[in-house]
Amino acid sequence: MTEGRGSASLPTVVVTVGISLLCLLALQVEHANAATYTVGGPAGWSFNTDTWPNGKKFRAGDVLIFNYDSTTHNVVAVDQSGYKSCTTPAGAKVLSSGKDQIRLGRGQNYFICNCPGHCQSGMKVAINAL
Repeated sequence: MTEGRGSASLPTVVVTVGISLLCLLALQVEHANAATYTVGGPAGWSFNTDTWPNGKKFRAGDVLIFNYDSTTHNVVAVDQSGYKSCTTPAGAKVLSSGKDQIRLGRGQNYFICNCPGHCQSGMKVAINAL
C-alpha cells in the first residue's frame, strides 16, 4: 500500500474524528456548567454594586444578568481605563433593555452605567473570570 497525500489509514481517521468529538463535547460541557449571576443580587444593577463580586468565583462562560430600570440606567462593557475613569469608549455598545445578559470572557471584565454620575456613585462592576 502506498502512503502519501489522501491515503490516511482507517485508524488515523477514527482517532482524528474521536479527538474532534471530545473537544466539541468539552466545549459543550463548559457552557452547560456555566453559572448565572444576577448582578447586585435581588436589588439588581444599581448604585454601590462595585463590591457585589467580593467573595464570588467566576468562570469564563458564566452569565451575568443585569436587571434594572431601563428608563434611568444602562450597561456598557468597558476596558480597565474606562472602568477607572467612568468613561465610555467611542463606539461602545450601550445595553438598555433592563434585562441584559452578558457571557463573561476569560480574564478581567468591566461594566459601568454611563448615565451621568452613576458610575461615579458605584454603578460599576469589575469581574475576573478564570
